Amino acid sequence: MNRLIDRKFTMPLLIVLLLLSVLVGCQTGGAAPTAPVNEPVPTATSAPAEEAATATPAPAADSNTQPAAAGAKTFQLTQGTEARFAIDEVLMGQDKRVVGVTALVEGQITVDPANPSSTQISPIRIDASDLTTDSSRRNGAIQRFVLQSNQDAYRYITFTPTAIEGLPAAVTVGEPFQFSVTGDLTIRDVTLAQTFPMTVTATSENELVGSGAATILLADYQLSIPSVPSVAWVDEKVTLELAFVATAQ
Repeated sequence: MNRLIDRKFTMPLLIVLLLLSVLVGCQTGGAAPTAPVNEPVPTATSAPAEEAATATPAPAADSNTQPAAAGAKTFQLTQGTEARFAIDEVLMGQDKRVVGVTALVEGQITVDPANPSSTQISPIRIDASDLTTDSSRRNGAIQRFVLQSNQDAYRYITFTPTAIEGLPAAVTVGEPFQFSVTGDLTIRDVTLAQTFPMTVTATSENELVGSGAATILLADYQLSIPSVPSVAWVDEKVTLELAFVATAQ
């Protein structure tokens, strides 16, 4: 944050100094003598311009005069990232929340430290064939019937961001901030717009930690749960969650 504040005041000051150097160069050159009618009039701007260019040395490189970062940083989703789903059901007469988890998640976040509001997020790809619950039989049903993720065509769930709203103008290390990401969520061969409210914390200049969630309806994505005697009821609503750790590349 101090770098951003210093740059805001340093750059206007440099511009003022450059203008002053040009004015001083013009004044110290003295008034141009009156040229004879038959002699060419010397160019008045060439000499002062050269003086101005040489009289003002380039500032020494340091953290206060250089940009806060030489361009945007790209953060890669890395170890510690998980995609999850949660759905409620009645199993053997008991209420149960089924949770499926996978760590096979790919994606990138590109951040300009000088302008966090210009953040971009790449498509997020989740390997649905790796979603694992507390039951191997349920895992098989998800892969073969619900998501059909054992087929190459339906292996991945993808989320392609189309809009990011609510990003702050500045970010402080250690302080969480909120925003929302809207994009196209594709499950099997159905794509619909979804919005994920996000909470993110920059734990350092090179690491972001965050999470977000959204609720979808099974019917919207043409998903159905196989009927089995032990399951009396399954909710139509499914919560999709992403908890991520991203490190600068």
